[in-house]
Amino acid sequence: MSILSGKRILLGVTGSIAAFKAADLASKLTQAGAEVDVILTGAGEKFVTPLTFQSVTGRRAYTDEDLWGDEAHIVHISLGKKADLLVIAPCTANTIAKLARGVADNLLTVTALAATCPLLIAPAMDGGMYDHPATQQNLKTLQTRSVRVAGPATGRLASGLSGVGRMIEPMEILGYIRIALGKNGKLTGKKIIVTAGGTQEAIDPVRVITNHSSGKQGYALAQAALDAGADVTLVTAPTALTPPVGAKVVHIKSAQDMLDALMNESADALIMAAAAADFRPKETAKDKIKKRDGIPQIPLEGAPDILKAVSGSGSGEKRFKVMVGFAAESQDLLQNASEKLKSKGLDFIAANDISARDAGFAVETNRIALLFADGRQELLPLMSKSEAAEKIVEHIARLLK
Repeated sequence: MSILSGKRILLGVTGSIAAFKAADLASKLTQAGAEVDVILTGAGEKFVTPLTFQSVTGRRAYTDEDLWGDEAHIVHISLGKKADLLVIAPCTANTIAKLARGVADNLLTVTALAATCPLLIAPAMDGGMYDHPATQQNLKTLQTRSVRVAGPATGRLASGLSGVGRMIEPMEILGYIRIALGKNGKLTGKKIIVTAGGTQEAIDPVRVITNHSSGKQGYALAQAALDAGADVTLVTAPTALTPPVGAKVVHIKSAQDMLDALMNESADALIMAAAAADFRPKETAKDKIKKRDGIPQIPLEGAPDILKAVSGSGSGEKRFKVMVGFAAESQDLLQNASEKLKSKGLDFIAANDISARDAGFAVETNRIALLFADGRQELLPLMSKSEAAEKIVEHIARLLK
């Protein structure tokens, strides 16, 4: 995650059973390349030890004892000033109240008061505490100060009750952290639409015509655009993937559904990463086709040409300032991609050879050739789909600039 590489994250851990999840969050941040400093409150230490965090971050974990140690006159200042982001996860109702009122009675709250970086909190508390008017008022106070609030979730609580108050999972918190860090990115103020996945064209109520697209490259593009500060809409066919935090998600099934969704949206750029159907059944059977009736004959017709429709081909009016397409080819990669680039009126196209085992559908890596409308070409080496997405987003940012 390049957006986290080299970033200094200050992680506050308060007294909640969810503190064990904070260790997982600290580990994930460290693995992503961030430098993570942890501050444990006295109550937080009752659930997880400083050694746990030192083990997963490779860095010292701080406690209230450090406030009164040899570095007492500078430790809270240095921690707060050096951080790119202060995250408090879990953040109890007690700590939320202290932050809202400016109470600084432990190392974490005094550091929060001295910090100049953005603050993100992930509330965690038991039944009724989150809904209490005092907690709600404190949260509103913090939000007026631009404090970001991630969660909480609804579910089973430590008391055995069920309700609102569970801290959201570390991967989701990671998504909120990425949004906070990308706030002033290259695409801040821009709206980007990304399509992803393979469309499904119904044969009958049970069966569909689809393809092997997993949606991984499209979802990676949505995340890369979010990392760059964009307002992202993800138009997605059915996949097994979790949409990135912060994206507006529009679920569709067929190519016609996708076209309808795009015609109802406006944006600065469209990234058409979805594998939309070229063909569909001419008619959809009302009832399930039975095997006993023999092998059916299924006449096909052309599915809507989504890129042609949204590019304004023939009318000269583009719906989007920048349009990016994808060409998944099994032969004559550059020739076929070049023809698609021109016929669809794209600004550039990303072409990949789906016959390669280490690129294309379902795998974590891709090897892409970028072809531009002005004749330029850029051949990207084998890289993760996340890295490929960042390269594509960089080019979009340049074109929009």
